[in-house]
Amino acid sequence: MLVALAAGLLVLGLSSAGAASAASPRASRSAVTLVVYSAQGYNQAEVTAFQRATGIPVSLENNSTGPLVTQIEASRNNPKWGLLWVDGPTVFAGLDSQHLLVRGFEPKVNWDSLGRQSLPKDKSYVPTGVTLTAALVYNSAKVSKPPDTWQALLSPRWKGKVGMNDPSISGPTYPFVAGMMNYLGSIKAGERYFEKLKANGLLVNQTNGPTLAALSSGQIDLALVQNSAGIGAKFTDHALKIKYLPPITLLPSCIGIDAKAPLLERQEAERFAEYVLSPAGQKVMKSGDPQGDSLYYPVIKGIKKLPAVPSLNGVKTQTINPYLWGSRQDAIDTWFTNNIVQ
Repeated sequence: MLVALAAGLLVLGLSSAGAASAASPRASRSAVTLVVYSAQGYNQAEVTAFQRATGIPVSLENNSTGPLVTQIEASRNNPKWGLLWVDGPTVFAGLDSQHLLVRGFEPKVNWDSLGRQSLPKDKSYVPTGVTLTAALVYNSAKVSKPPDTWQALLSPRWKGKVGMNDPSISGPTYPFVAGMMNYLGSIKAGERYFEKLKANGLLVNQTNGPTLAALSSGQIDLALVQNSAGIGAKFTDHALKIKYLPPITLLPSCIGIDAKAPLLERQEAERFAEYVLSPAGQKVMKSGDPQGDSLYYPVIKGIKKLPAVPSLNGVKTQTINPYLWGSRQDAIDTWFTNNIVQ
């Protein structure tokens, strides 16, 4: 009792630059600060809404997926996080395989087909939405006939004109690389493909932003990025168009909870996941980054996508096994860095 009361008084008096905003007066005296690691464009809006609704104080660490996962793995014996929210189930499968995630938690929601197929069997992470990787974004003022297949990107026509992100930094990009290997039948076949892309002048940037900036500036003509980033870029550059080369890989955004976090913080993390998937939380997801990550396909029945998000009808998609490809991520990222980025 005295420990719980002391912890509560500490939280009520907390004034930390890392906290996303001050706790509501409704916060329980036994609340602790929930530490959220996230790479989502709407994460600040969601954190603010969650704090307002529950009174639970939250500290938000906003960064790209790669650095966040590096922090988690480096602090495995003394974890500093409570909840991770990024794109790509391979990340969570890799953490789950290291026994770093809570298992057996699933919010009581009415999943749609995308949600059901994105759930892991051991319930170690929770899908919150789905995007696609990688979409082909091009400037229609310069490119009248974009490629129709992945193999067509290797043509001399596109020499020095294709750009993509670095999978060791950009969360949506490793599932794209793994998806290509899955589609082509093996890791070796995928490596040969990216080696040919590099020989054809592939430009690799760290994340969606620089890759799309290279497209807008005319440095490249074709950008391979997360579809939500491409759709968002069209709001400011109306000449941009998007094509989905078959197959394109489904990319769920997910939440995972630190298995080593204190019990109270784990419970708060569960409440955060439940809030994100509630009608109120989904409203924030769809409004928090309207020209970016809000452009997703919902995983809950009754939640509609934003009008700018095209229908999946006629789009050939694939789902990769997150546990198979998650276990290979470190090795493939290292290979990509040594052979494609450098």
